[in-house]
Amino acid sequence: MTDDTHPREDATAVPEGEVSDPATADRPAATDGGTDTAAGADDVELDPWGSSTVADYRNLFEEFGIEEFDDVLPDVSTPHYLMRRGVIFGHREYDAVAEAMANDEPFAALSGFMPTGDPHIGHKLVFDELIWHQKQGGDAFGLIADLEAHSARGMSWDEIDEHARNYLLSLLALGFDAEEGELYRQSDNREVQDLGFELGSKANFSEFEAIYGFDGETNISHLQSVITQTADILYPQLVDEPKPTVIPVGPDQDPHVRLTRDLAVRMRFFKVTEAFASFELDDDERQLVRAAYDALAAGAGDEDGEETDGDGADVRCEDAVEWLGEYGPVPELADAKEGALRKLEAGGKEPLRPRVRFLNRNATDEAFEALIDAVEGDKRVFEGHVDAFDLSRVEAEELAREVELDHGGFGFRQPSSIYHRFMSGLTGGKMSSSIPASHISLLDDPEDGYDKVKAATTGGRSTAEEQREKGGKPDECPVYELYAYLLAADDDGLAKEVYEECAGGERLCGGCKEQAAELMEEFLADHQEKRAEAEELLADLDIDLSSARRGTGGEH
Repeated sequence: MTDDTHPREDATAVPEGEVSDPATADRPAATDGGTDTAAGADDVELDPWGSSTVADYRNLFEEFGIEEFDDVLPDVSTPHYLMRRGVIFGHREYDAVAEAMANDEPFAALSGFMPTGDPHIGHKLVFDELIWHQKQGGDAFGLIADLEAHSARGMSWDEIDEHARNYLLSLLALGFDAEEGELYRQSDNREVQDLGFELGSKANFSEFEAIYGFDGETNISHLQSVITQTADILYPQLVDEPKPTVIPVGPDQDPHVRLTRDLAVRMRFFKVTEAFASFELDDDERQLVRAAYDALAAGAGDEDGEETDGDGADVRCEDAVEWLGEYGPVPELADAKEGALRKLEAGGKEPLRPRVRFLNRNATDEAFEALIDAVEGDKRVFEGHVDAFDLSRVEAEELAREVELDHGGFGFRQPSSIYHRFMSGLTGGKMSSSIPASHISLLDDPEDGYDKVKAATTGGRSTAEEQREKGGKPDECPVYELYAYLLAADDDGLAKEVYEECAGGERLCGGCKEQAAELMEEFLADHQEKRAEAEELLADLDIDLSSARRGTGGEH
């Protein structure tokens, strides 16, 4: 979840002509690190601490269930330019945040920064996303992942203190409102550490092996830092009330998001599902039984053969067995069909009747009894669950959360996330903190920033004549990325102009880099002036930047 990325990956764009939503067809193109998929890209690995390469972002939709951001973009009333340009390419359940935003309901945004070096233009993506959500009315949280830096990267506390200060100054300089939001260090936040202890009771080492590749050589503090990050992600829901919360990160941090979403569910007192009979169904089986019930209920007739009102009162398990036996679902549901048929056959003449089911997962006896009392209308009470026939799924979820909160539970919602593309290095390939020429630090002297851009690799042709004839390749150009991700700021017209002039052969690399270099110099000069102004703001915050901790740090 922490953004310590020295944006490593070559960015991959939506190819021209493949825009999924007509509303986004005129947006400036995102950068595309080439159309060839790197070797091994089909076996995508996301490593929060490594240097994995996402050669084809589209693989993430299939491999990890990340959803395309274009699908939710129309629901965002005033999207950030990173959203409009496709730099933010994916999400997990961001629609919940968009809905809260549109209805002026509570929501939050949180991201963390591992202080292992200077903040750079890649971190600015996350800074901007966090600040934008704050300006849309969200509760904003920025954290320094110092425990992670110490345990996973072996950073000394003196180094951590220095880098933490620089991150916070840049975040404040870019517009984070510390009076309205919250900034903290993991090591100083007792609520986060206590929550991490509770979350740890729902996690096990085998998960860490599967998700992160941990083994017998992994130090225990590194494991602890992961649980602390899950607590960070859920921390905004401890403030005031559980609410939709978005975590803006690069895709390499998705493992933390996935783990936290699982833990948020495991911590809940009750699991709410849809059911049709006394037995349990998994999601795919439920889809099939729902199809059978809907078809049978709609076609049910009375004894004289007249159609009824379709309430399904006479639909039984054995009827669904017959219907499903003739139903040919899509191939991926073949196993689910076998499972559903076995359960329905065992049900025999038991009526099928839709209901929501409250399963007791972690509730105290008092909380379970309170839930039973709170369920109004027709219900059935069993030893480990309650079936309610007059509640919708949404109403049931809210009722379960209310009872849980009233009885000392957390009532967590699963956190949402958005994912941005990584920037390419200015020298081509990966952007690396160990190669100064490949990246621009937010602390760089403005003239040095100018020089780095002027020396950057481009997507231009071998000669000016060839460029004019064939056009440049902005989708493979680190300099165009600077316009799309940073230098054009909110001016979509400029980003589009640079892209089209380059692709059309009107724009040559020398003039393009000169313009970008001047804009970079102006940005850095302005940013550092604002950093100096932010010194006073930082001094007034209750953040200890002179840690008294001692230790040698861990190893990754």
